[in-house]
Amino acid sequence: MQRAILPCVLLPCLGSAFAAPEKTEPTLLNAQLIEWSPAFTPWDIGGEFRARYEMKDDAGVVANTDFVDGIAKGRDANYLREKLHLGYKDDWFSFFIEGRDASGHEDVKADDVFDIHQAYVVLGNAKEFPLTAKIGRQELVYGDERFLGKGDWNNTGRSFDAIKLRLENSFGWLDAFTGRVVIPDDGNFNVSNDYDYLSGLYGGTKKLIPCQETQFYFLARNYGVKGPNSNSAGNPGSPSTQRDIYTIGTLWKSDPEAWGAWDYTFETAYQFGSVYNRAQNRRLDQSSYAVFLQGGYTWKDVWGKPRLGFGYDYGSGDSNSKDGKVETLENLFGTQHRPYGLMDLMSARNMHIPKLTFSVKPVNGLSLNADLMAFVLADTSDLFYPESGPGRTGNGYGINPNAGSYAGTELDLYANYKVNSWANLQLGYGHYFVGDYVKDSVAATTDADWLYTQVMLTF
Repeated sequence: MQRAILPCVLLPCLGSAFAAPEKTEPTLLNAQLIEWSPAFTPWDIGGEFRARYEMKDDAGVVANTDFVDGIAKGRDANYLREKLHLGYKDDWFSFFIEGRDASGHEDVKADDVFDIHQAYVVLGNAKEFPLTAKIGRQELVYGDERFLGKGDWNNTGRSFDAIKLRLENSFGWLDAFTGRVVIPDDGNFNVSNDYDYLSGLYGGTKKLIPCQETQFYFLARNYGVKGPNSNSAGNPGSPSTQRDIYTIGTLWKSDPEAWGAWDYTFETAYQFGSVYNRAQNRRLDQSSYAVFLQGGYTWKDVWGKPRLGFGYDYGSGDSNSKDGKVETLENLFGTQHRPYGLMDLMSARNMHIPKLTFSVKPVNGLSLNADLMAFVLADTSDLFYPESGPGRTGNGYGINPNAGSYAGTELDLYANYKVNSWANLQLGYGHYFVGDYVKDSVAATTDADWLYTQVMLTF
């Protein structure tokens, strides 16, 4: 029986505003160790192996050559990644160390041979005292990862050398953190960027609005004049000029089954600050914003529990490059993979993205998915931006105000199969249909294709 919606609207949802994480089953190795001796119970020893094959045709190699006929033809690539970790957890103290090898294979140059991905300690016991601290190299993952995520699809992922304090009570939780992004440096020990600081406040509660998690955040990215231009794997979107960008936003996400078969997510953010412009040799005021809407309906009593979803993503663009303002949305350290298409060709910068999604689970552990999304430039007086890095220029790309705004449509078909607790298989295909903007900008255009298969083993 579906839960009635009316009581959810009229009465607060029951339960703790900040519930403790659900207990998870020990991994394959940990379960065996605990079976040998209960002394292993507080320890976490394990790892991960991930292998992925990708084929990209006519897009996804160099942004300026995307959809240009005859340039970015078929490219095969194999990616391997291994992780090993050691953790310990007591009532008032815990630590976690994770090494990561992100070497490529065959024709793919190694992104980063074995290095430290995470190494942190946690001090405190939230059940006894409301303030805890997490200190060291760590992943920072919040909300739907639109602005701050771990970028795990990338072979190296993303982590920060950071200090994070968490305050939590019966009303909710609040994190305060500051740190610097770690830059993969193959052959050398990875260190954080001394000129790229990220600080923020991020909190959430279930008591402010019934039957949903309400989150608020303030993020500050301060990139110094001597910061390296690190548009490389593991640090996508790192700027080439100094800037101080401040992002304030909120995310609303419905509680599971709170609205019967319906679910929703709403997020909006506004950015201000300043960015140095080399061509004009001055600081320009930042003024940009974003809106993300997602919703869906799940037929829970139907075979396969099919879900039909809809969404709309918007990131502002710059209508006038000479008015002393920068109106293009900054992605900061978001995880771009999947929200804006599995082919990783776009982001929310200067873009309207309406979308439809469908998923079905025919058997236990298997999910079949289809995503269809259109890309329409918010303003043709701004650039056509890829997933990360600067806007597309060359081969006809650039600021083309007389071009049509419709950039194209992407169709993604993918399957995810959780074989068991330690094995996961994925298979996906994407096709991009070029639109008027590309046809008006590039002399000879072509659609793009992408195919991947991946296996991940955890132990």
